[in-house]
Amino acid sequence: MLREPHHDKLCVAKNYMRLSQLQKYILLKCYYRKNSRLKRDKFIEFYKNNSKAKKYLQQKIITGSIETLINKELLIGYGRRTPHKWFIEEVKLTAKGFTQTQKLLGEQKKLPLK
Repeated sequence: MLREPHHDKLCVAKNYMRLSQLQKYILLKCYYRKNSRLKRDKFIEFYKNNSKAKKYLQQKIITGSIETLINKELLIGYGRRTPHKWFIEEVKLTAKGFTQTQKLLGEQKKLPLK
């Protein structure tokens, strides 16, 4: 007799989003900035304490993390476009990103009570 998976486990897995430490750092930086754009230069601070990545690869890794967060609709990227590539200079948190960051922090949403 086959057993069906528990319903609660499916719900938890559905809302779970895997993020790297750098991606979490980017989301938290944008979250604390409160609805304003943040320059990507601020994200290099992530490597001040953790210098496992080589200097010349750090910007490439940051770019990949930002692009992944944009694809997941957690960030909006601002920058300039050339015929072949986008150069992301600033980022801003979306509503979905704000909700995901609150989940990271373990905060509950406040309901407007009258």
